[in-house]
Amino acid sequence: MVGTGRTVSAIFAALLLVTCQASAQDTLRIATGSRGDWNGMVGELGQRAGIFRKHGIVLDILYTAGSGETLQAVISNSVDVGTAVGTIAVMAAFSKGAPVRIIGAETTGAAEYWYASTLSSIHSLKDTDGKTIGYSTNGASTHLVVMSFMRELGLKARPVATGNSVSTLTQVMSGQVDVGWASPAFGLKELKDDKIRIVARASDLAVVRGQTIRVLAVNAETLAKRGELLARYMTAYRETLDYMYGSDPKVMQDYSDFAGTSLAFAQQTRDEFYSKEMLNPDEIRGVDVLMRQAIQLNFLAAPLTSEQLNALIRIPSRAVRTP
Repeated sequence: MVGTGRTVSAIFAALLLVTCQASAQDTLRIATGSRGDWNGMVGELGQRAGIFRKHGIVLDILYTAGSGETLQAVISNSVDVGTAVGTIAVMAAFSKGAPVRIIGAETTGAAEYWYASTLSSIHSLKDTDGKTIGYSTNGASTHLVVMSFMRELGLKARPVATGNSVSTLTQVMSGQVDVGWASPAFGLKELKDDKIRIVARASDLAVVRGQTIRVLAVNAETLAKRGELLARYMTAYRETLDYMYGSDPKVMQDYSDFAGTSLAFAQQTRDEFYSKEMLNPDEIRGVDVLMRQAIQLNFLAAPLTSEQLNALIRIPSRAVRTP
């Protein structure tokens, strides 16, 4: 009987521990416009692997039509963190008094490409006079890229917001839009099947190469009230990146399943299009170049001062202690 009593006590103690651990989990609402894009998979893959849970965090992930919509959700405080938000759009919003802050880089450089149907006569962007060119949403990094293409190449095309990669492909294949955009792994099957052809890459632009074009953004109030939690989130974010570029086969299987693509295309997306350094969250690169571009494209009236940049960019230290 004594042994049984100890066993029952042990069971109750274990249940109590599990209950306490579950109640200790903090929820963060995450918005991202990069559903299925490798760079936007940190939350999904990290949660599936239990990395965020290890740091006492549960992610409630909302997928938006693009970074413009994501930024609005951050500004309105409808979400705690917005990922893959256009850096220039964040700078512009901050300069106008919006309560937005940057807690990390999301993508430095870019893997996005622009394409046309193989039934089209368009083989390069120089063939787009009088045609339409898609980007995701106003203020998104894809918007910046398209406006930069227009300016640098002197294009006479008409930029149009087409939403995410899926809706963009539908519009291109149905003839509603002439040139669409995509981020790998999306579109790799259509390229292989010769249904679409690449006419430009974001990396063709100097303003994109080596510049942090997307960031992790939060509301200033969220940062003030939940700073310790956001620091834990960034620690888990970094650990997830290590996991994503490690050797565990679960990474590619989970990504393949979620993105609805083959394992081969999933592997190709990571290995050919996204180096780990591109997703390093700890350094915002090319700030001066991005501000000059923002002024040229009328996103900013003047460069942000050093004081403003220090207030805007608030990346938590790697030295954060976690539970």
